[in-house]
Amino acid sequence: MDIRGAVNGLSTSVSNSLSVSASPEANRRLSIDHSLQSPYASHSHGSWGTRRTTTATLVKQLKPFQTGDIKILLLENVNQIGQDILKREGYQVEALKTSLPEHELIEKIKDVQVLGIRSKTKLTKKVLGEAKNLLVVGCFCIGTNQVDLQYAAEHGIAVFNSPFSNSRSVAELVIAEIISLARQLGDRSNELHRGVWNKVSSGCWEIRNKTLGIVGYGHIGRQLSVFAEAMGMNVLYYDVINEMSMGTARQTESLEELLKESDFVTLHVPETPETKNMISTEQFDMMRNGSYLINASRGTVIDIQALIDASRSGKLAGAALDVYPNEPAANGDYFNNDLNPWGEALRGLNNVILTPHIGGSTEEAQRAIGDEVANHLVGYVNQGITLGACNMPEVNLRSLTLDEPNHVRAIYIHKNIPGVLRRVNEILGDHNVDKQMSDSRGDVAYLMADISDVNTDEIKDIFRALEELSSALKAFNRSANAKSSLRFRNIRHMDVKDRFAAVIEDGPALTALCITLSAYSWTAFKKSLSEVSHA
Repeated sequence: MDIRGAVNGLSTSVSNSLSVSASPEANRRLSIDHSLQSPYASHSHGSWGTRRTTTATLVKQLKPFQTGDIKILLLENVNQIGQDILKREGYQVEALKTSLPEHELIEKIKDVQVLGIRSKTKLTKKVLGEAKNLLVVGCFCIGTNQVDLQYAAEHGIAVFNSPFSNSRSVAELVIAEIISLARQLGDRSNELHRGVWNKVSSGCWEIRNKTLGIVGYGHIGRQLSVFAEAMGMNVLYYDVINEMSMGTARQTESLEELLKESDFVTLHVPETPETKNMISTEQFDMMRNGSYLINASRGTVIDIQALIDASRSGKLAGAALDVYPNEPAANGDYFNNDLNPWGEALRGLNNVILTPHIGGSTEEAQRAIGDEVANHLVGYVNQGITLGACNMPEVNLRSLTLDEPNHVRAIYIHKNIPGVLRRVNEILGDHNVDKQMSDSRGDVAYLMADISDVNTDEIKDIFRALEELSSALKAFNRSANAKSSLRFRNIRHMDVKDRFAAVIEDGPALTALCITLSAYSWTAFKKSLSEVSHA
């Protein structure tokens, strides 16, 4: 059960747009066409970059506007690898080492198209509501609980994360903590730092032949299972779904069964209503006397006061915590009772290892996260690819090539109700749609279509035909360049539910068409466009 974002019950309309065009300076990049082509040809790694054939094609690099008009704000010291990938695309990238207070964040992101954060920055409805130009959020971490995913999806803001890139680092930390707890290394180290020599063996154990119980058998849990078994441990695991075991690990029928049979229990579950305080007094009572508990998932899954009581009573021989219900927003002397009422009591326990949410804080993990999330952002901004999105349907089409000079890509984000696709196809019906894909996730739908054999005049005809539906597009220059496109983005974020945008860029090469439709009646559609025009 690794952490993945989920969006349910979306209720308001979605309207957003991405315009894409050919980038002359990138047209000479060489890619190899294959049946499972990487969506990010210029930065693909690992299995994404596997080449299936040796047929060479020149990929047409699609770009939204002029890349210099894309503003990106990266907070919380995003890894340099990620920064470099974004800067190579020609975007305006501003990188800060810390998170920002809410009022500063709101002011800072008003003109930003792309926002990169880690775990400390909170993107609430209030904050997102002020991000009038925001297209996409990149969470350079595992979790997305710091983002209001539902509100973001309702307003056409895609959210990406890196759910598996630091799983190795977390698994290694847990193994280290198992050994450290079994040998009471934390206490011995603290004593010797104070000048106290205390050589003891009482209550210290080998981990061989001990039983490890893993709650949540996702990417981290499975890697941990392999490590533990290689060190001679017996492995049990519990998950809400049936998972294939690694090695000789055995899945238990219930959490209760796992707790009763394990010497060490480690938690790897997401933060959901179902997992809140899933380990409390009742569960501690089920555990073996002298057992150990490790949590490197989310701080809310353990009732900390119950853990303190179990430790003081001797029920627990030790614990290791890397996450907490409330965590400081910055480094410093903040982990105290003002932050959590039990802070001082927790710090005073014997054989309890406390670390400041560093499970994924290794150079290797942060490089991998920076690479993965930055490439997701490039793929989405440049080509509209939503593979890996936490709150959008996952849609991708093969890249356009230089052999397809008169092709254009259209992208639609809309509310998932009947009638939208018919209206879209009526607009495109007189032209050849070479490729088209649509998918939905809850109440949000996402459509991507590549239209072939069209020229600038034909696109203008499409524009004129759509313009007859309303005069509101007079607020937008027909031969819009990059900057006028951005001006329209400001207009589209006014309090109007139904909006339409078409971007056409003149020139010898056909470069861009982007159409966004909401899913309400044409009467309401025209009325809202009229409101935009007057505005």
